[in-house]
Amino acid sequence: MPPAAPKRVPKWRQLADEIAAKIANDDYAPGERLPSVQAQVSAGKGAIATVHRAYQTLEAEGLVRTVQGSGTTVLGPESAPASTTTGAARLERLRRTGRALAPREEYVNSRSVLRSCADAEIADLLAIELYDEVVLRSRTFVRDDKPIVLALNVIHMRALTALPELLQEGPMEKFRHDLYAERTGKVITAGPERSTARLASDNELAEFGIDVPPDVPVPVLVLRTVYSDEDGPLEVWEDILRPGMWHSNA
Repeated sequence: MPPAAPKRVPKWRQLADEIAAKIANDDYAPGERLPSVQAQVSAGKGAIATVHRAYQTLEAEGLVRTVQGSGTTVLGPESAPASTTTGAARLERLRRTGRALAPREEYVNSRSVLRSCADAEIADLLAIELYDEVVLRSRTFVRDDKPIVLALNVIHMRALTALPELLQEGPMEKFRHDLYAERTGKVITAGPERSTARLASDNELAEFGIDVPPDVPVPVLVLRTVYSDEDGPLEVWEDILRPGMWHSNA
């Protein structure tokens, strides 16, 4: 089977990534106004609709703010909205730009262990028996020294045959789904991203650095995506967002 043709990156996305890189490199400083839409058009960056969409994407990613009549301004850490990109959108950005992390973002507390699956809903999603063994990978995404997302990957044991590196902490040479496809010839596809709200556990509150009395309920938003290959479910990816956070798919 011939390799799939590389996915074409839309021009608005190219422009958004170009500006995001300049913001990350301080070529555009917090408080600085971006060139007007018309100026970008005159500079050959694309049509009006292209520039508008690029600016809208940057705003959704928390990098800029557009005010009608005042233009588009680069945000600093103190003024960025409480938003985050998670799940399939993060993977799309990784494949598109080679960057899994947003500007001013890093991840810490990377773990990879074998665990018994004691969650009946997760076991059902992976089509395994309750208490079957799974690979559990987790890490905490941090922006400007504040934990914003707890990422949890529950992976079917059959993935270990092709990816023994799953039990190693830290990043692999390539994203694991791409390595799996190269080694097995089986493409991993994402199901729809589902969201739900629940109360944070004590461990999650500690990871977020949130100290509240034990009888105070703290709601969190949880985003979940199931990834499958031709043989069935392979991985459940959960992102647990810091209380007060919302998410962007840009």
